[in-house]
Amino acid sequence: MTGLDAARIRAVVRKELRDYQRKRSIVVTMVILPLIFLIEPVVTIFAASASTPGLDHYVILPLLYMLLIAAIIPSTLAAYAVAGEREQGTLEPLLTTPLRSQELIVGKGAAVMLPTVVLSYAVFGLFLAAVALFAKPAVGSAVFHQGPVLLALFLFAPLVAGWAIAVGMAISVRASEIRVAQQLGMLASLPVLGVILLLLIGVINPTFTVAVLFAVGLAAVDVAALRIVSSMFDRERLVTGAKAARARPTLGSHQPALPATATLEGRPSEAVALSDHFGPNCNRFAHGGSAGRSLTQRNADRAHRGQLFW
Repeated sequence: MTGLDAARIRAVVRKELRDYQRKRSIVVTMVILPLIFLIEPVVTIFAASASTPGLDHYVILPLLYMLLIAAIIPSTLAAYAVAGEREQGTLEPLLTTPLRSQELIVGKGAAVMLPTVVLSYAVFGLFLAAVALFAKPAVGSAVFHQGPVLLALFLFAPLVAGWAIAVGMAISVRASEIRVAQQLGMLASLPVLGVILLLLIGVINPTFTVAVLFAVGLAAVDVAALRIVSSMFDRERLVTGAKAARARPTLGSHQPALPATATLEGRPSEAVALSDHFGPNCNRFAHGGSAGRSLTQRNADRAHRGQLFW
């Protein structure tokens, strides 16, 4: 993934963030889910006392429980990244821009990462502030003496989010409906639940060394997963796959041409903004001509000739 254009990636990030602001369901998800995952740790900590058996071990679960915020929110947002745009018809004009697949993946992933990390750290901060101000002294001391676990929370939040984003986008690329992508994207939280379980039963001993090693390993997994998602990103399949599947041509039969992709004119403002950002090269793709026809138009021609098979 070398040679990426930072300006193009920033343009994609700005577009995605504007999309999130306009989608009420996404805004509600980003507000409600963190609060839900904050309730259980707060209740657990405030119900504990100095006489609670194994207090030092008892406070680990509420702390690690909040890591699920970084696993579940990105999987929901990443599912919208491709499947959602394809349902709304905003993906085709985006794919006709000169954006490289890696730039599009990184831009969409960064747009999911930013609110996730901000919300995760905000919830961590609120939880620690509530413990310091309102929890019983013995319980507060037990929480703040969990140095390795607190380090893991701050190190793992962006790394777990990166893993969830990669899984969510891989599913979104293949899924035909956004609901299916969101439901399957929840599978990204299973490895996090597995690590939490291993910590609770004592298989993994939480130390600073273990936290750093896990962070390094998870970073390597995130990079590998991002490369895999980029290799799965097939522009022509994303544009024509669903339509071609419904109209499978047969030899000797005449099939109507697939509808051509609309130009960027009349499309949502973000696509036009990207067109303006990329300049004349994008205009060639957007406004037709023998050298600038869209991917869908070219595939429509092939389908009309009976040459496009799925």
